[in-house]
Amino acid sequence: MFKRNPDVLIAGAGPVGMFAALALTQRGVSVEIADRGWRAGTHSFALALHPQSLGLLHDIGLLDRVMQKAYPVRQIGLYDDASRKASIRIEGFPDSWSCLAVVRQDDLEDMLELALRDRGVHIHWSHEVFGLETGNDGVAVRVDKFEKESGGYSVARTEWVLAKSLDINAHFVIGADGHRSRVRRALKLDYDEISPAQHYAVFEFETDAELGDEVRIVMGDRTTDVLWPLPDHYCRWSFEMPDYHQPAERLKDRMFGTSPSADFPALTVEHLREFLAERAPWFKGSIGEITWRNAVRFERRMASGFGAGRMWLAGDAAHLTGPAGVQSMNVGLCEARDLSETITRVVHEGGSMSDFDSYQSQWSREWRRLLGLSASVVSTGADAWVAARASRIVPCLPAYGEELPKMLNQVGLAFAESATA
Repeated sequence: MFKRNPDVLIAGAGPVGMFAALALTQRGVSVEIADRGWRAGTHSFALALHPQSLGLLHDIGLLDRVMQKAYPVRQIGLYDDASRKASIRIEGFPDSWSCLAVVRQDDLEDMLELALRDRGVHIHWSHEVFGLETGNDGVAVRVDKFEKESGGYSVARTEWVLAKSLDINAHFVIGADGHRSRVRRALKLDYDEISPAQHYAVFEFETDAELGDEVRIVMGDRTTDVLWPLPDHYCRWSFEMPDYHQPAERLKDRMFGTSPSADFPALTVEHLREFLAERAPWFKGSIGEITWRNAVRFERRMASGFGAGRMWLAGDAAHLTGPAGVQSMNVGLCEARDLSETITRVVHEGGSMSDFDSYQSQWSREWRRLLGLSASVVSTGADAWVAARASRIVPCLPAYGEELPKMLNQVGLAFAESATA
């Protein structure tokens, strides 16, 4: 049953929303969490947790559970079509999370939801946040509950219908509700596209390739492809399609084309072999059963702000970026941690609403850097191949904040902040 007066209402039950709920609950803040989906995803693109995210999971007691499902990666290899050109080690963290943990988002979501249940918090699936009106002491929210309705005489049909509406009064609202965020729209924030969208053809298959503890980023003249090692002798290849243009608006969490089709034929095994022969002929592994294939559109966007008053954004509701570095979800987890700390201070410790100013400025500044809006990347000793791809390397790295320059430094690169950063 929905509490009508929670301290915090969270819109969106992806990893960022669920982590925010766990972090707030751990601090004694009452939470309700609603998602318009009828359950967590069954397969999704986001695939890896940064070492910084593993530290956050350690803080809420989930690290061991996550690592039991994870494939640890300790090196990022930068490749062209002939060989490895450079490598970056993941280091400088405690041994238990000094890695990039390859774990599917759907597995992560299952673990987060179970942890919430253990703490008495139940996700309200098929509930969507609609009306939001902020006041001095809280936010009045209308939440609509949807149910399936079956009908039809000769041809059966099922559709979702509005079952009832709930009036909720929360001290704060966190919008972790993705690229179509209703919380962001209620705040009247712009969500500008930074650069053209990227389309990827994605294949998971069994292979006898020895992939070790390395994720491989393959940089062609116009493409950035990724090879992820997976448990049990599987791998995932993601191939950028620079000449493909999907007319409909489809973003990374709205996947399409799970099998070859007239709209997207490049999901056949023949195309997979062509991609490998052209872009990574050094990959000599077998191609076994293809267990999953998909086409995904990624956009690079940033909201004009991270919130105001008693409504704040985290994760994809505030930003989107490319797939290689899995940055949007992982940075979103840290944003959720920061929001939980700030809200706790205000709700239980007499903190000031001005405490949110640092959240706004810090993450706006960080995302301007990650998206290349406030800082260029320069060579401090990189070889010519790396230097020529400097700006493309940043979104491929599993890091942010103070850890990102450390990774860049390993290949002789550094940020040069602009005067307007």
